[in-house]
Amino acid sequence: MIFLFLADGFEETEALVTLDLMRRAQIDVKTVGKPQVRGAHNIAVASDIDISQAAKFECDGVVLPGGMPGTNNLYADEFVRATVRSCASSGKMVAAICAAPLILGRMGILENKKAVCFPGFESELHGAVLCNSPAQTDGNIITAKGAGAVFDFAHAVISFLKDKSLADKILDDIQFPGKVG
Repeated sequence: MIFLFLADGFEETEALVTLDLMRRAQIDVKTVGKPQVRGAHNIAVASDIDISQAAKFECDGVVLPGGMPGTNNLYADEFVRATVRSCASSGKMVAAICAAPLILGRMGILENKKAVCFPGFESELHGAVLCNSPAQTDGNIITAKGAGAVFDFAHAVISFLKDKSLADKILDDIQFPGKVG
C-alpha cells in the first residue's frame, strides 16, 4: 500500500488529483493523517488511516503533497520522516511535490539526485541536481514543481508503480490536453 500523507495546510490539488489518478490506475493508495485534515484552502478531508494506526500497515511507497504549512507539519512528524527514510533506503517510491521536496532535501535523500520543487525552495534541496522540468524522476525519487504540475507528477508516480502506457491512458481518459513524461 502507498501512503499519501496529509497534514493540516496541505495543498489540496496536489493531494487529491494525485490520489484520484492513482486510484484510477488501481494502485492501492491510502491517505494517512489525523482523522480529519484541513488543507491550505480550508477544504476538510477525512483520512483513510489515522496516522496513529499507520504503523500497523505495510508501506510500499509514499506521496508527500506540498502546501504550507502542510509541508512543515509533515516534516515535524517523526512517523512521516521514519517512513520516508525507510522507503528511500529500500528503493521504494518516494514522491514529493511543490514545497514537499524540502523534506527530502533536509533529510539528505536528494544527494546527487535530479529534483525540482516550487520556486523559492531550491536552497532546501541539499545536494540535489536541480532541474527545470515540471516533474522529475531519479531512481525511486519523484519530485514536481507544484499544483500546475500535478498531472505530470501523477503520471510519473503511475509510471513508476505500474507503467507509462497506463499513465498515458489515464490522462487520455480524463481528456488531459497535453502530453507529459
